[in-house]
Amino acid sequence: MTSIIMHTSEGDVALTLFDDQAPATVRNFLGLADGSREWTDPSTGETRHDPFYDGLTFHRIISDFMIQGGCPLGTGTGGPGYEFDDEISSDLVFDRPYLLAMANAGLRRGRDGRAHGTNGSQFFITTVPTPWLNGHHTIFGEVADDASRKVIDRIEATPTDRGDRPLEPVGIVGIDVLR
Repeated sequence: MTSIIMHTSEGDVALTLFDDQAPATVRNFLGLADGSREWTDPSTGETRHDPFYDGLTFHRIISDFMIQGGCPLGTGTGGPGYEFDDEISSDLVFDRPYLLAMANAGLRRGRDGRAHGTNGSQFFITTVPTPWLNGHHTIFGEVADDASRKVIDRIEATPTDRGDRPLEPVGIVGIDVLR
């Protein structure tokens, strides 16, 4: 299992990634985190190779549910310029807080007539058990320790507006991959 440190404006969050159960999702996240995965800037249309998550915010925070980040526009509508399918593992369920999962817009019918996932760059970390999400979102990691859980709790306590947007930005400074 890969270990990473997500440096946030509220402190560091250690995460353990589930390489075996969600290998494509973990590869995508790590590639965006370190800049080895090509992505398209939704503001400019420019192809980029720099670390994607550096400087992004947690654009959606819902108390007693989750915190969400990974949108390059900060609105919840942006992504890396591509989508990929879910990797749902029956071994991984939303039965506890502090799980790392992909945010998506559900399944969409492709040109091939089959349903495809809409994962890209947006992710969320749960703050309570969320069993209604089982089978709909790829779980690909978890918060690794109590100090990191306290950081997630601080982020979750951030005041938000009616649209669940933080009144003051909470940002991702960078991500270190420890392996």
